[in-house]
Amino acid sequence: PGTGRRLPAVTDHVPSRTPTETDALAEQHLDAVAVLDPVSATYMGLPGHDDALTDYSPTGHGVRAARSRATLDRLAGIRPVDDTDRVTAAALRERLGLGLEFHAAGLDLADLNNISSPVQSLREVFDIAPTATVADWEAIGTRLEGIGAALAGYRESLVEARRRGWVPPARQVLAAARQCADAGAPDGFFTSLHATAATSDGDPLPSRLPDRLAAAGNAAARAYLDQERWLRRELLPTARTDDAVGRDLYPLYARAFLGSTVDVEDTYAWGLAELAHVERRMAEVARRIVPDGTATGDAIVAEAIAVLDADPGRRIEGAEAFRDWMQDLADTAIADLDGTHFDIPAPLHTLRCRIAPSSSGAIYYTGPSEDLSRPGQMWWSVPDGVTRFSAWQERTTVYHEGVPGHHLQIGRAVLGADRLNRWRRLASWVSGHGEGWALYAERLMEELGYLTDPGDLMGMLDAQALRAARVVVDIGVHCRLAAPAEVGGGVWDPAKAWAFLRRHTRVPDPSLRFELDRYLGWPGQAISYKVGERVWLDLRAQVKARDGAGFDLRAFHRDCLALGSVGLDVLAGAVLGTLPDAR
Repeated sequence: PGTGRRLPAVTDHVPSRTPTETDALAEQHLDAVAVLDPVSATYMGLPGHDDALTDYSPTGHGVRAARSRATLDRLAGIRPVDDTDRVTAAALRERLGLGLEFHAAGLDLADLNNISSPVQSLREVFDIAPTATVADWEAIGTRLEGIGAALAGYRESLVEARRRGWVPPARQVLAAARQCADAGAPDGFFTSLHATAATSDGDPLPSRLPDRLAAAGNAAARAYLDQERWLRRELLPTARTDDAVGRDLYPLYARAFLGSTVDVEDTYAWGLAELAHVERRMAEVARRIVPDGTATGDAIVAEAIAVLDADPGRRIEGAEAFRDWMQDLADTAIADLDGTHFDIPAPLHTLRCRIAPSSSGAIYYTGPSEDLSRPGQMWWSVPDGVTRFSAWQERTTVYHEGVPGHHLQIGRAVLGADRLNRWRRLASWVSGHGEGWALYAERLMEELGYLTDPGDLMGMLDAQALRAARVVVDIGVHCRLAAPAEVGGGVWDPAKAWAFLRRHTRVPDPSLRFELDRYLGWPGQAISYKVGERVWLDLRAQVKARDGAGFDLRAFHRDCLALGSVGLDVLAGAVLGTLPDAR
């Protein structure tokens, strides 16, 4: 049975907790993870591992699985002493246990897609690696020199996964190969990295270091070109054209991103209904933009969007100007929301907006390092040829990635050393919790009066429509469900998914192609936004009903964010006081 106790508010002046046996175990696990997965350590902002690379070979996966198994075995012998321990124990069991399920199924070996696999992580880790000192650049040089071996180990895993029965999807093989070619190009990232070498304090680099970085960068580029050739020559001939993972595997993938089990058919039907609801709202807002318009439904929305796109006051020309616009908007949101709707600690008033080195079209956030030497950063990867940006579409994205979205959510966890162990603060991340909160944050900004302009509100609803369409497409294609008549009926396939997305979203074709490939190669992640938001809204409604007139929205947000990122079931159990006492 649950304890029934509410969690203390962050600002209730609760003294710092005395670390418990559960905390010690979680931190020991994190220390081991940092050694065994140095790439993730850099992403988490853990110092001391920036010269090493993760072993992506079958042996490396096996060692990491053994570490998780040992941690869970020890956890079984520890009784939680308070609510914080109960959440930690539940989160460890859920995250590590799920990782072991993936390992048992061999899915950790079969990690290949266009957005989140070693192909991307081995390149993008250099975007956020420390670069302030000579020692930092020495570490980058050592890491660059290890790229060839890391990719070789990764190939071993893909071969082993294929030996066990995995058939790679051709779409993802080709997408990864193209990215390898870009990274390894003569004018690509690796060959150019040495030219950016400089220390923040102005200390000169040793004369030998630029040459070392250039040589290591060239070797890394060659390794990526070798990877491209291997993918095309060795993996592609055995690849499949069917992108679906199937009805049996999909729930496991979805649980990895949600920390909760969903009813596939029910969620698919809900996605269709939610999309229809959002589009009705879009039509209502469109009439505010074109009050004299006579069209209805999709046509009135298209007419309103044409008006917004034609408005020079809503256009931004050039990536640098767009970056500056994002920065101003993010800074303004932080200043406005702090002390009114949220308590935003001073270190989180720094959020750096950046244009990413890649051209994939992805938008993402990277959190601050533990020592705050690296601030939270919002990245925008601009597709090749894109020079014009729509402010009406992207205002809501800045709230999603910045404040009150990911920057506030992740930053609060990083700063929570007085109540959370380091594993909870730095390593525990569940997409349904995180992306669900960020999508909820967009909706919240409408509730708080920040999207009163009909164009900005249309942008938020347009983003909501994309996220609802993702639910339909992701579940429909991967579970081979029946497609709606508007795309020809029958069983979902990529062509029908493309037609559906083009009808229901306003994403430019190059970015939309990347998005669809992402859904097809990363099953379960696309639904985490809308399903996570649904859980956040439902949880808020439950707490509001429980507390009645005493409900405090600011306190609700504060208490929930104080938990850090946990699975959706753990989140609900922690907030409602239903996590079990028993081991």
